[in-house]
Amino acid sequence: MSKIITRAGAVPFSVLLAIAVFAQTAPRDPEKETAIWKELQTVASKSLGQFKAATESLDRAEFDKAAQQFEAVLQQAPNFEVALRRGGAALALSGRREDGIALLERAYGISQSPENAISIARVLADTSGENDRKSLERALVMARFALPMAPAGDPSYLVLYTTLALQTDNEPAFREGLKWLQRQYPNEMPAHFFEAVRAAKDGDEETARREIEIAERMGLPAGVARKFSASPEGIPDKFWQYMRYALYLILGWATGLLTLFILGKVFSNRMLRSIEQTNPNGKASNSEVSLRIWYRRLINAAGVYYYLSLPVVAAILIAVVCLIFYFFLWIGRIPIQATLLLIICLLVTLWMMIRSLFVRIKSEDPGRALKPEEAPSLWALTREVARLVGTRPVDEIRITPGCELAVYEKGSRRQRAANKSKRHLILGVGVLNGLRINAFRAILAHEYGHFSNRDTAGGDVALRVNQDMVKFVVALAQSGQNLRFSIPFNFVRLYHFLYRRITHGATRLQEVLADRVAVRIFGAAAFEEGLRHVIRRGVVFDLSTTKEIQAAMQTERALANLYQLPGPNNYDEAKQIEEQIEQIVNHATTEDDTHPSPIERFRLANRIECKNLMPPAGLVWDLFANREALTEEMSRVIDQQARASKT
Repeated sequence: MSKIITRAGAVPFSVLLAIAVFAQTAPRDPEKETAIWKELQTVASKSLGQFKAATESLDRAEFDKAAQQFEAVLQQAPNFEVALRRGGAALALSGRREDGIALLERAYGISQSPENAISIARVLADTSGENDRKSLERALVMARFALPMAPAGDPSYLVLYTTLALQTDNEPAFREGLKWLQRQYPNEMPAHFFEAVRAAKDGDEETARREIEIAERMGLPAGVARKFSASPEGIPDKFWQYMRYALYLILGWATGLLTLFILGKVFSNRMLRSIEQTNPNGKASNSEVSLRIWYRRLINAAGVYYYLSLPVVAAILIAVVCLIFYFFLWIGRIPIQATLLLIICLLVTLWMMIRSLFVRIKSEDPGRALKPEEAPSLWALTREVARLVGTRPVDEIRITPGCELAVYEKGSRRQRAANKSKRHLILGVGVLNGLRINAFRAILAHEYGHFSNRDTAGGDVALRVNQDMVKFVVALAQSGQNLRFSIPFNFVRLYHFLYRRITHGATRLQEVLADRVAVRIFGAAAFEEGLRHVIRRGVVFDLSTTKEIQAAMQTERALANLYQLPGPNNYDEAKQIEEQIEQIVNHATTEDDTHPSPIERFRLANRIECKNLMPPAGLVWDLFANREALTEEMSRVIDQQARASKT
């Protein structure tokens, strides 16, 4: 409450300055004016008429005209104190504040009178100027100096002193000024207004409201009274204090985000240089190992920072709602429906933020498990490749109808840390057509490289953060708050962008290191053949499957075996396929990519020495007991999915 005047829009202060700053509460004293005229006559008699006209212009608030007239007087009497004082006041009120202060300082230098002191205080306190703390404090000193010699019946000296005490948070001076006002001018409006301020500061709301009502009856504008009443004790001072703390919190949080983003780019760039500059055929140097460790720590820190950010976002939401509510108080009108809607939206959003941390996403394994008797030779091959890589083989092969080829681990954090988790290989049937065993071994060795490098054993924080961000977005969408101007929604978008940039640099490195494992054993040619095949089959299978599904839906028939469909049947389709493949293979790697571009991986692979193992003959389909039954089954799965999505 101590800054109610300055922080609640300075409206009461501007009203009081109408009394205090150069406003004459009574006509000029004729005796004093006659004495001034006589003094001027002895100095520059010819300027007396101009001086009188200038004073009249000043009293009529014709400040530009008065300033010009006093300037003419000062040309003939440059050291005439009264002309300097009144001319300085006219200049300041006309907008030439610095020039006005200069004249007033000259007058004060000639005579340190209460009139000169209070004139300087009024200009320094004028809210139309660019006040700073130092100017206000000097104004307070000048006003205090002038008080003992203030003209009788003129409360403006005391009003200015008390107002400046509030402006500078000088509590003793404020209470001193109020005491003198109540003693000397108990029936004047300022005494009641400042008593209302005092009561509000002391928590006496009843007295504050009573005194402000008296002040309003005595001339305080009704709008000022309403705004004062809308700011009960404690709200302005504490409100803006809390807002300032909130601003510091937001700035600190934003600095943390920027720091994470910069560190992410630095680590990502250092990783790229490390890949290019280090020997891929030797052991990782201590600096490489250290860089990877610190990069993982950065990813974990960024994950933890997401959870630390949620209370900050909540604080921002609360601050925005408080600002809107305070605005309603300031204008003196509280729209009930809008206020209730704001509060409901705030509570719903806060609840969604909390709920998203505790909702669990049900994890389902893709496809179905491939039994050992369905492909005994394939299982034998997975064990053989694992032996060559030097890691545990997969515990389960999951067959899917698409063109996926990946690995993952399931188990508790302790199981993964102890290398006892269950390992899975996802094998999309769509990728198998035409895939040679040697190329498949290289791709499988790449996937096993993730196991041997422990890429799938860690990352708990990163996985949890990404899941929680997804849950938060889903929760916002369900409550209809995924809007462009929504603070939580934009926060998730921003953090997802930042976290993606940080983590994807690490995943690109993991892919390169897994490539090295495959190429050292099976060679760059086999690795490139396998990756190109996976890319080609993804494009061809997607195109042919889409055509077949559309044709089947139009004729209302079952799908044909999708894994025995012919290739492109015209030049345009073949060209389209080749262009897509070329684009995938040769696109430039971006910071949003989880994998380096294939052409970049091929280039790096050709730097690696390999054991030149003899490639086995045959296709991967030769490793399965019943290809026909498996492809028919997967075709039915896609058929069911397509019909379910249509309904």
